[in-house]
Amino acid sequence: HEKDYIVKRLLKAKVLVIDEISMLSGNTFDMVNAVCKSIRQVPDRPFGGLQVICVGDFFQLPPIIKKNTNSLELFEENGFVFSSAAWKELKPLTCYLTEQHRQSDLEFTKTLAQIRTNRVDEETHTTIRGRVVKELTELPDVTKLYSHNAHVDTVNNREIGKLSGKVKIYEMSLKGKDTLTASLVKSCLSPEKLELKVGAKVMFTKNNPDKGFVNGTTGTILEFKYDIPRVQVGNGMVIDVEPMDWSVQDQGKILASITQIPLRLAWAITIHKSQGMSLDAAIMDLSQVFEYGQGYVALSRVRTLDGLYVIGYNDRALQVHPRVQ
Repeated sequence: HEKDYIVKRLLKAKVLVIDEISMLSGNTFDMVNAVCKSIRQVPDRPFGGLQVICVGDFFQLPPIIKKNTNSLELFEENGFVFSSAAWKELKPLTCYLTEQHRQSDLEFTKTLAQIRTNRVDEETHTTIRGRVVKELTELPDVTKLYSHNAHVDTVNNREIGKLSGKVKIYEMSLKGKDTLTASLVKSCLSPEKLELKVGAKVMFTKNNPDKGFVNGTTGTILEFKYDIPRVQVGNGMVIDVEPMDWSVQDQGKILASITQIPLRLAWAITIHKSQGMSLDAAIMDLSQVFEYGQGYVALSRVRTLDGLYVIGYNDRALQVHPRVQ
């Protein structure tokens, strides 16, 4: 019964939009194709006749495939969505976006273009090396990007531990079927148990432009007013951050929802979680980058070269995937 709403929505739908397509595996894409054909009962047309719009950048992060001994060979064959049977059947028309809105810094734009085209030369290395910080004591107070979750948690726990004052704990509340709420919790950037203190560096995890924040806006907790955190963001504006909902809906009817303060600690975040964000400045440790495209995603989050602080990088950090190339 919990699948009824999916069936209803798929039967009525005309267009399926998939964002961050580079992160979707070929197997998942094939499964979506099979489900759409079966539910819509149009087996001879890709995705059961739905128009499919895929948005994303294959130079960014590839799908996360659970590693086993020979998974890399498997990944090469069917990891990317463009290697799947469904992609071949869909025969999508590729539209290239040519305008670039995040960076206007010409030198930086050129460096990112060199990484994309796999033309990393001495000039590229010189530009990046020019942003490598020698003295760690001179780092600005901006978000750090790490390749591994363990680093992120260590930094955030250490920094919040340094602050005096009482910890405020916000527990996420869940409503609806367990299977639905579980997937909402998994995709939510705010934790189930959010621990905050006055002075904590935080990042918004949801969009609310009317209130002055989007996913990725950073700020600092000024105080708690009637249990609500007040956050001062970069432009000086103070925002009272009330709980928000993440929900699964069917024709306006909410089938499941989770409620939490739309914040997370932001002294550090993972590169994977940063995909899609724009940051004014960031410190990044690219010395343990393990994935093609990971270094490129981290570097391209920042708007200007001046906002880029590198505390080490390895060769893999400037490499893009040969298949994508």
